[in-house]
Amino acid sequence: MGQIKVLDQNTVNMIAAGEVIERPASVVKELVENSIDAGATDITIHIEDGGKRLIRVIDNGCGMDSDDLSVAFEAHATSKLKSSADLLNISTMGFRGEALASVASVANVSIISKRPDAVEAYKVEVDCGVKDEIKPCSANAGTTIEVRNLFYKLPARRKFLRTANTEISHIVEQFARIALAHTNISMTLFHNDKELYRLAGGLGIRGRIGSLFSADLADSLLELHSTEKNLEVSALICRPENGRANTKFQYFFLNGRYIRDKFLSHAVREAYRGMIEPDRCPVLFIFLKMPPQDFDVNVHPTKVEVRFDNPNLIYSQVLGLIREKLLSIDLDTKAKLPDIPSSESQEAKQQITDAIAGFLNHSKTPTSQQRFDFSKVAKRSDFSAAGQRENFYSDIPSQPVGPEYFQIHDSYIIAPVEDGFLIIDQHALHERIIYEDLCRRLAGDEAAKLESQKLLIPETFDINPARQEILNNSAELLERLGITVEPFGPGLWAIQSFPTLLAKVKPADFIIDLLDILADSAKRLDAERLLHKVLDMAACKAAVKAGQKLNQVEMHQLLADKEAIERASRCPHGRPTTIRFSLAELEKQFKRT
Repeated sequence: MGQIKVLDQNTVNMIAAGEVIERPASVVKELVENSIDAGATDITIHIEDGGKRLIRVIDNGCGMDSDDLSVAFEAHATSKLKSSADLLNISTMGFRGEALASVASVANVSIISKRPDAVEAYKVEVDCGVKDEIKPCSANAGTTIEVRNLFYKLPARRKFLRTANTEISHIVEQFARIALAHTNISMTLFHNDKELYRLAGGLGIRGRIGSLFSADLADSLLELHSTEKNLEVSALICRPENGRANTKFQYFFLNGRYIRDKFLSHAVREAYRGMIEPDRCPVLFIFLKMPPQDFDVNVHPTKVEVRFDNPNLIYSQVLGLIREKLLSIDLDTKAKLPDIPSSESQEAKQQITDAIAGFLNHSKTPTSQQRFDFSKVAKRSDFSAAGQRENFYSDIPSQPVGPEYFQIHDSYIIAPVEDGFLIIDQHALHERIIYEDLCRRLAGDEAAKLESQKLLIPETFDINPARQEILNNSAELLERLGITVEPFGPGLWAIQSFPTLLAKVKPADFIIDLLDILADSAKRLDAERLLHKVLDMAACKAAVKAGQKLNQVEMHQLLADKEAIERASRCPHGRPTTIRFSLAELEKQFKRT
């Protein structure tokens, strides 16, 4: 007798449930998506014990009649596909016909549904795949579905469910994803009879973000929009200083469906590269609209992953849109001043206020005759070639021809502006200036390389065989950087030439650090990103250091260069270069308003 058996339909459904129904949150997602496809404008969700005891979804959608209910729990029964050709033009949230059959195979399920034009409603109950007869009943138009005791006949699955608090947190996340994508629908969520969210429809995406997260977050986001080649992108993104510790607050939607996609995630990382600290992640909400035939959502049973026909278009448009927005705005960090304790003496407050006012009056923006003459300052390409000079600028006046600025702790520059003053991290700003200059010289042509000069006395360094292999494999990168190294003996190499822009950097130290970066990153970064990582390091080493005293001319030049480059508000590592203090905020803090 043969050993191969055809599984019964309920076992097939239970297996399908393992793919579709991971936890209570999965049930909520499938049921609410069905409500949306039914045209509901108001959806209420009741949860008990994190969804382990009860999940109830009530909607005012189109409802079902007795004929629909009789087949609704059959495997692959759906009203959203008529033929295989429809798979190329999917515009609904659900379409696979797995959800109800899968849920009903692992729980107690009941449905009460009524069409708007019907006289009576109908009810049916299913207990782990065993369906009762359909009965007429009384109900409002729409559908109410209850799922009780999830996995109660599958103890091996049920034991993997977590605490009620953990499960409700996953349900809240699913609720948020759906609510963000469908702001026209009113949605309410209860847990153990306690109202968690009541979201009115029609308030727009900012209103929904404010209700789900916080009003401050919603108000701080930057708005973007573009349309190109049948791809419409709308987005709300955070300023770099408002990044979070993880990617939890990154939401991507395609035609109203929450998705995860590696191309989109990478585009976001690249757009913020150099503008946000490495351990911070931007907050953003990105909404894509494109013809259904241009992507495939039928990749995974949960429909979270998609496959794009033209992923490069998605990548370039999202990257370009975000990058352009970030480069077009003032990204100086706004100072957040603490409230002054009431115990502070009024006299002390007055002294501080008078000191600030005196500084601002003394340093008011100069008239046209008094302004600093930046034409007398050395060009950016000149300053670092003077490696023997104490100052990092050359061929400039020994005395400033504008108003004084101030340096504090030999690390920060204080500069007045029209509405207050700036505090500038001299190392971070100079690092950005050098980095942008390095990038400019290498941009646009893969054959471009940095100008270099031959060292009068070659510098030597020794490396082990593993690092020697890395060095041999990096000949093209070294050439672009303007670095020439040659064997000098057993395990010993000599640096013969070095880029002029890095004249103040010790060549041997730079090469050793370069090899460390190549050893750690070469396998996981493409050539372009690896080059920029090296340029980050180069700029950091060449920049003026914290603790280095600057004269008036050097401080003036830093401020002039700040105005001449892009992304001046962030160093290449994403840290702020500038903090802006508002005079109005200062006066408010010191009770002068």
